[in-house]
Amino acid sequence: MKLLFISLGCDKNLVDSEEMLGLLTRDGHEIVDDEEQAEAIIINTCCFIGDAKEESVNTILEMAEYKKAGTCKVLIVTGCMAQRYKNEITEEIPEVDAVLGTTSYGEILKAVKEAETGHRFAEFKDINYLPDDLGRRVLTTGGHFGYLKIAEGCDKHCTYCIIPKLRGKFRSVPMERLIRQAEDMAEQGVKELILVAQETTVYGTDLYGKKSLHILLKELCRISGIRWIRVLYCYPEEIYDELIQTMKEEKKICHYLDLPIQHASDRILKRMGRRTSKEELIAIVEKLRREIPDIFLRTTLISGFPGETPEDHQELMEFVNEMEFDRLGVFAYSAEEDTPAASMEDQIPQELKEERRDELMELQQEISYDKGQERIGQVLTVMIEGKVADESAYIGRTYGDAPKVDGYIFVQTGELLMTGDFARVRVTGALEYDLIGELENEYTE
Repeated sequence: MKLLFISLGCDKNLVDSEEMLGLLTRDGHEIVDDEEQAEAIIINTCCFIGDAKEESVNTILEMAEYKKAGTCKVLIVTGCMAQRYKNEITEEIPEVDAVLGTTSYGEILKAVKEAETGHRFAEFKDINYLPDDLGRRVLTTGGHFGYLKIAEGCDKHCTYCIIPKLRGKFRSVPMERLIRQAEDMAEQGVKELILVAQETTVYGTDLYGKKSLHILLKELCRISGIRWIRVLYCYPEEIYDELIQTMKEEKKICHYLDLPIQHASDRILKRMGRRTSKEELIAIVEKLRREIPDIFLRTTLISGFPGETPEDHQELMEFVNEMEFDRLGVFAYSAEEDTPAASMEDQIPQELKEERRDELMELQQEISYDKGQERIGQVLTVMIEGKVADESAYIGRTYGDAPKVDGYIFVQTGELLMTGDFARVRVTGALEYDLIGELENEYTE
């Protein structure tokens, strides 16, 4: 069948999509990118926050129209929204032929076959089940970088988060399986490996009885062809000395960490169910910068959490100003049903949540601009992402920029470069989030 695959939400969800695409292509299905050509449409959904839920619903309804009047014969919904709202989807959207839960994506071939024959299909394994290794994925990131999901689920149970109810308890993927996947990705041309999970820092505690991320990283560094290894979603309280030491010792590991801290007011952190205080957050950031002076630190915050006072917001503003994170994103709090925070008193009006979010982002924009100005004159290693249309310039990323969420560097050169190439670039200018540079010379190691 000609098949359109739509992957929504986070990079962890994208890995599941790539697993399904691997199964589907090996079974002979042809992947297309045009809804009007597609005989089957699969949507891997997200419902982490309100905006993501709305996007998933709108996408399902839009694709259902092609089922009503078009070439589409099969419509399948998978992922977090399917897990959370399976009954509503099957009852209210009759065009949907099959739904698969978050741990059941390995059944995608069966779902397609059942739907083809006119049977409605649903599969929801235990959310604490760890899906099998499904073989080679179809990488959808362009081939030069790829995500390696090292664990499923989460045990933190923050009061605003629905993930444990959709993805189950934390369970690490066995190290041998991850190394095999990473080697396969390197064979496909991946040069940057990005480690993801709901939380990466406690990898191995369930399988090996201790934090083992540093051990996994050392093994991954041995893989030929991999040039950069980046770690995302590190809970700050779980950062440990062996991990820091490994980052210092292994040249392939990017001096970059993503530390979701969410807030800086101790009162709000406690209401959120977070396990750090402002003092501890400051100590962790200072330690990382002391041990790895050129480290880039990214974080995410939530504005307008229930009960957040003007004083709490001001405390967060001052914290951001003092910490000067290299990268920072802010989400206006989204009340998710079945979470403790949704039923808390003192909910903040949406307009005020967004106003506080915008204030934080304006402050971060100033910090980011100043940091960019400080980099003018530096020569950086850059991974080329693509060419700027109709210009003698390329788009690239430094080790301080994760794809999709951070900035870019625009490289001016008349030389021919290819996506995935590494180049040495001198920074000549800076914008709020992006850099401008000139090619020094082709970069080889």
